Amino acid sequence: MKNKGFTTDKPTEHMSRRQALSHLAAGAAAVTVAPMALHSLAGGKALGAQSGNITLALVGGAHIHAPGFAERMADAPNVTTKYVWDPDSETARARQAVTGGEIVDRPETVYEDDEVDGIVFCSRTVRHKDLVPPAVRAGKHVFVEKPVGMNGEEARHIARLVNDAGVIFQTGYFMRSSAVNLKIRSLIKDGALGDITRLRLSNVHSGAIGGWFDDEWRWMADRSQAGVGAFGDLGSHVMDLLLWFMEGDKPQKCTGYIDTVLNRYPGTDEYGEGMVSFRSGAVATVAGGWVSHANPNQVEISGTEGHLRVTNNQLYLTIPGLDADGSEPWTDLPEGHDHPLELFFQAVAGASDLPLITADEAALANHVITKIYNAHNAGRWVWL
Repeated sequence: MKNKGFTTDKPTEHMSRRQALSHLAAGAAAVTVAPMALHSLAGGKALGAQSGNITLALVGGAHIHAPGFAERMADAPNVTTKYVWDPDSETARARQAVTGGEIVDRPETVYEDDEVDGIVFCSRTVRHKDLVPPAVRAGKHVFVEKPVGMNGEEARHIARLVNDAGVIFQTGYFMRSSAVNLKIRSLIKDGALGDITRLRLSNVHSGAIGGWFDDEWRWMADRSQAGVGAFGDLGSHVMDLLLWFMEGDKPQKCTGYIDTVLNRYPGTDEYGEGMVSFRSGAVATVAGGWVSHANPNQVEISGTEGHLRVTNNQLYLTIPGLDADGSEPWTDLPEGHDHPLELFFQAVAGASDLPLITADEAALANHVITKIYNAHNAGRWVWL
């Protein structure tokens, strides 16, 4: 039984940053694919096939994904990183050691340089509202690591600026690039499952148990800096996936339950479940948390004509019309896409018709997550 307010002692064995990143990647991979451990997703177009070199800057390097993103920037053959900025000089030096370029003491230097085509933002979420708008107004293409805003309203404000400026936008919801998830979306869109009745999506890991946020990434377990706790951190990935799967079917109401069990990071939730109802009548649950040792069952979707599940990253279909009985993994999958950051590189370099995540889509996921937190606090359903 959970003891409310009880704070556990730290584990006797300290988890290193490398171990934490490794475990985080493994936890994320439980849904589809690890965001940091891999340099590119399976399949997709290679950057080397792109024509046109681009000049980028890294503004903010505090996010837990920033080390991996810095490596992608350094590895991309058509990317030159001209500037690196972070308010913490040690963080700036660590990222610049990978990306190269010049460390600057003010982000305005980046915005004012006409040679800079785009900016990768990996700052603390609380800084987005001050850092991203001037970049967009300066006409810079932007990759903004999720969540885009501290809440849905901040994210919607940034989306409006992006749309008005007409710049390229991208964010880090990497699960859309998975071949399994691309297949699921096509099955729903093609009507192979019939009318969708219920969906369950889960994205969890053991970060709070392992103390992954004790040191360098401590701000991510501080809601005044991150905007969300465990539920919003991991739940936003599958919320984006849910809304993408159900595109065209408007989410109407939501509720949720969010809580802590270890209280390792006081004031920050460690797990939660959200529920969303759609105009069609479909109902979905979304799980996110840092206190789970495993996540074998990541997706389950039921419809009037069939059922699917993703277990240990493999897709199982029970669809009589496809002669699929769910006994074996379904292997007829499309080619996966590149990582979202690599797609951003390609878009800035001039490639078209890429599967980018729009600023409005990112803002909607942010909005629904915020509303679920509000619904939990109010103890009721709330309208979206």
